[in-house]
Amino acid sequence: MTKKEDHIALFIDCDNISHKAIEGIINELSKYGVVNIRQAYGNWTKDNLKNWEDKLLEFAIKPIQQFDYSRNKNATDILMTIDAIDLLHTKDIDAFAFATSDSDFTPVVMRVQAEGIKVFGFGEKKTPKPFMAACSQFIFTEKLMVTAVSETASSSGTRTTTARKNAKELRQDTWLVNVLRNAVDQTMDEYGWANLAEVGIYINNSTSFSPINFGYKKLSNLIKEIDLFDIGFDESNKQMRIKDKRLS
Repeated sequence: MTKKEDHIALFIDCDNISHKAIEGIINELSKYGVVNIRQAYGNWTKDNLKNWEDKLLEFAIKPIQQFDYSRNKNATDILMTIDAIDLLHTKDIDAFAFATSDSDFTPVVMRVQAEGIKVFGFGEKKTPKPFMAACSQFIFTEKLMVTAVSETASSSGTRTTTARKNAKELRQDTWLVNVLRNAVDQTMDEYGWANLAEVGIYINNSTSFSPINFGYKKLSNLIKEIDLFDIGFDESNKQMRIKDKRLS
């Protein structure tokens, strides 16, 4: 069972995140606990943030105003970083979440991680790799928006398309294949079998991987689809076991 976090603090960089992604972000974080601190940063006098107004009300997000003191200097980023560090030392927070596509937040993520606190990252596919790698788990907002649109369309009875990658596409992703096989190698028993739960924990501890980025809600479904592993079931613990087919 997934560990539930008691308190999650969400910081949103509205200059670098679409308002269309916020519902998916909140839904994803709610799997882990209560997002009881929700703060959105930006210069709300600007027209480009107007679309955020309804979302702030709908999801009970506190808007934090930050004027642009000078050109080419992002005062919003600085304030968001200061508030996150202040919260780190003044509140009992179990996990932080940063919604941004800006690599400038990499140092603050690393600082929070240094305290042993999990950090969830959300951003567009253009997000620089250093920020993604610094997070405990990173999810592309485009995937969350696709999921939200698909679920809405499905409930209305219309046909939807999916961004889910098929087996061939998954196997062509060298990084993904290496992550999965390395996790199995590191957690397998003397017979070559690895417990899926332990594989998932190892992956979460060593990378920013999320199956959602490949179109799957669960790691088990992705592993079934990629078809690189034999699958068995531990009846005593009611858990899936996997084994690299190269060892079979």
